[in-house]
Amino acid sequence: MRAGSIGGVIVAIWLVLGVVAAFERGYFNDSGDAGCAEAGTVIVTVVAGPLNWLGVNPKITCDVPEPSK
Repeated sequence: MRAGSIGGVIVAIWLVLGVVAAFERGYFNDSGDAGCAEAGTVIVTVVAGPLNWLGVNPKITCDVPEPSK
């Protein structure tokens, strides 16, 4: 088996575990209006994968700069 295919399987498992962690935290509940902060938090949680069960709790804030006057 090639190292690339093993790496691909590991990445796929990592991301699946991240989706499970995001689901456990209720990030996929239909809350209506999802902003960039909520979407960013879900994405970072999925990418963090199994680290979520080790206490990693990523949160994203989206501070949009105000236009100058």
